[in-house]
Amino acid sequence: MDYSELIQTIAIYALPVLFAITLHEAAHGYMARRCGDMTAHMLGRISLNPMRHIDWFGTIVLPLVMMLVSGGRLLFGWAKPVPVNFSALNQPKRDMAWVAAAGPAANFLMTILWVVLLKVVLQIPENAYSEPLRQMSAAGIQVNLVFMFLNLVPILPLDGGRILTSVLPNRLAWQYARLEPYGMPILIVLLLTNALDLVLNPLMHMSTALIRQLLL
Repeated sequence: MDYSELIQTIAIYALPVLFAITLHEAAHGYMARRCGDMTAHMLGRISLNPMRHIDWFGTIVLPLVMMLVSGGRLLFGWAKPVPVNFSALNQPKRDMAWVAAAGPAANFLMTILWVVLLKVVLQIPENAYSEPLRQMSAAGIQVNLVFMFLNLVPILPLDGGRILTSVLPNRLAWQYARLEPYGMPILIVLLLTNALDLVLNPLMHMSTALIRQLLL
């Protein structure tokens, strides 16, 4: 990937990524507040301001480095996790699932909005903004689908791991929660070895096939 292609890719993906991260994290905080925990609210993390959620290394430096090293084939990063005091939730074990699911749900809704925008762009007369909006809409769909499916992988501290912990019997949930310190190293290994592709690729293919049908 040369310099001009990198700048073009950043320009196309910047807004979709910022929206995907910001609304994902804000949704966690909003649901936590709905379930009784005011931690994120008091810290100002229920916000649509991306600056409140950006982790400078995980959101900016690492994704750029990985994009350069892999030629744009591999993209991985993270935002500042929204603080949740699970013991402050009305029903901690049950509400943990709702708080965790709120993030992927936000990405699902954003996917729908990007699909709607792409549908509109494809139907209006071509103009100077048509191609940039088409590429940005397609990027928004891809980014939010990846965010949603990746976060639903049942590995702590991902949202899927929180949901699984919430639905497991208490003893199994406690034993599973003890594995959380190993979660991120395991996830990184799965990403670098492309092992997650076995799960994510079929989901992405089915989703994009459905979206193509909706765009016809």
